[in-house]
Amino acid sequence: MDIKQAIYKYCLYQPRCHKEVKNKLYELGCTTPEVDQYLAELIETGLLNEEKFAKAIARGKFRLKHWGRNKIVQQLKMQQVSAYCIKKGLSEIDPDEYEITLKRLANKKWQELKGERSQLVKRQKVFRYMVQKGYEIDMVNDAINEILNANKLL
Repeated sequence: MDIKQAIYKYCLYQPRCHKEVKNKLYELGCTTPEVDQYLAELIETGLLNEEKFAKAIARGKFRLKHWGRNKIVQQLKMQQVSAYCIKKGLSEIDPDEYEITLKRLANKKWQELKGERSQLVKRQKVFRYMVQKGYEIDMVNDAINEILNANKLL
């Protein structure tokens, strides 16, 4: 199989970012001018679209792994995706669904920590877990406060 076929197949399989395609081309033994030529060709044909890649990553990581916006942004920056494409990717996440997911995850973690006697320690563990998942600090605090208020009413 020649390089052109291999890289086309690679890009058809799933949306790719420029960095992944460049690395793959170098693995296949291409020189820098060849890499630039193939990249231009793939962009022209529509097989390499970073905006499409960013949207796919944002949707997938949020829906499947329940990552927050911060962690998704971090992942896209590691792939050297442009700020414009990152913004477009994040627009794929429905704000209402995002908030519901955040609250559901916080509640689930809170329930997992039933054995923890100290409210402060429990709160810290839930907070750290949610921030590690990539959710915004103010939204996490609001969700935890909601859980605490709901527990006071019980």
